[in-house]
Amino acid sequence: MSKIAVIFPGQGSQYLGMGYDFFEEFSVARQTYELAGTAAGLNVKALCFTENERLNQTEYTQIAMLATEVAMYRTAASLGLRADVCAGLSLGEYAALAASEVMALTDCFQIIRKRGMIMQEAYPSGGGMVAVLGLTGEQVETAISGIADVWIANYNCPGQIVISGKLSGLEEASAALTKAGARRCVPLKVSGPFHSPLLDVAGRKLREELRGVNLENPWIPYVTNVDASYVTDCARVKDLLARQIYSSVRWQQSMERLIADGVDTFVEIGPGKTLTSFLKKIDPKVKCSSIETVEEMKRVLEEF
Repeated sequence: MSKIAVIFPGQGSQYLGMGYDFFEEFSVARQTYELAGTAAGLNVKALCFTENERLNQTEYTQIAMLATEVAMYRTAASLGLRADVCAGLSLGEYAALAASEVMALTDCFQIIRKRGMIMQEAYPSGGGMVAVLGLTGEQVETAISGIADVWIANYNCPGQIVISGKLSGLEEASAALTKAGARRCVPLKVSGPFHSPLLDVAGRKLREELRGVNLENPWIPYVTNVDASYVTDCARVKDLLARQIYSSVRWQQSMERLIADGVDTFVEIGPGKTLTSFLKKIDPKVKCSSIETVEEMKRVLEEF
């Protein structure tokens, strides 16, 4: 029998109208969007489905993405999708928390709303992120080792590493990485140097917000971004979530861990197919499916 991992994408794959077919067709999806809106104090349905300029602003993107991913997952789970383990990239880890039932949905939506606001405000100017294409993590680490205020933010897959830091340092790092053989260095459209030590203050603020949140041990094990380890004890969760804001996202290592432990089928749930593309570079032999639309969900469920 296949061992199945459900995985959830992070910020960057959002788009207007994501999840609308789920909202139209399934009551559990409608209830999820309503719950997210009530918990966050926002009209999340309007944010996702009506033309607006806020969807790509971090403080709004995160609640919109989480509501959509959870709505899609809850719908698929209600129709028979099972998961042996789950994981999510950056904010996607909160969808994994919801799927694992570590955190109540209301708390999950409230915390992701606060996380988005904290990250938006943490470093208002002078920082950014750059995707480095064509080098390994080790090559990037070597090339930027002598450059101040630049760190690896994401180990996404072989040939795609993201660096984060001060703009002056990123410019110097991009030149050094190009010299080291990078195919391209692409500045990302983000509002800050996320997943770097420059967001240490944001991590401390999130830790305070998490202090009063009740957690349960995971119903489904999940793998954390911070160190690519399994989380089976809820006592670790608050510290990991606080550290995640200013630590590297070890996505490639997380997927390699799952594959080494026998996971042979991955289902990406959420907008876009970014994680599926990463997996094809991490290990082209594993089976990957995506659930972004109702039609895709029905096809995937037929396979189980």
